[in-house]
Amino acid sequence: MAHSAGRDVAVAERAVTFWNTIQAYCASHNDGVTTLFEQLLPSLRAIRSGSDGLTDWAELTIGIRLPPGAEPDALARDIAQAATGGRLQFRGGCPAYLSDKNNLLVRAFLKGVRAAGGTPGFLLKTGTSDMNVVGPAWRCPILAYGPGDSSFDHAPDEHIEIAEYLRAIDVLETAL
Repeated sequence: MAHSAGRDVAVAERAVTFWNTIQAYCASHNDGVTTLFEQLLPSLRAIRSGSDGLTDWAELTIGIRLPPGAEPDALARDIAQAATGGRLQFRGGCPAYLSDKNNLLVRAFLKGVRAAGGTPGFLLKTGTSDMNVVGPAWRCPILAYGPGDSSFDHAPDEHIEIAEYLRAIDVLETAL
């Protein structure tokens, strides 16, 4: 516990400093990297603090999306070395996965998009999904496809147009 009028740094302030250290670590890694897919993407998912009058505590929940080649265990070691006190727990480390885009599955979807009147394009998915797990384990072609604007994913205004939904059904029918 640190008295508010004292020189000691409060636990909540130390937690914020740790978060800033994580952001700086990721920014250093990302220096000169132009695409989001190749960057370490930190996110502060939750921050809580409190006191019982004798002991203060602070807790951060941090997520870091990994680019290809970044190993979760190596990142955990680097973060642990940057920590100054406290207790760290790491869970769910999932390496990024990049599938080849020259395969039968991709060609089937390109054909489906064109047949439905669309112009196909490629987008590197920056989130974690089952593809990160099953792609390397199964060593098979894998891709994500769906209607709508992905910038609305997991947002309060997430939506798709009915026409896009119906067109996606046509794409899937052709691809399958």
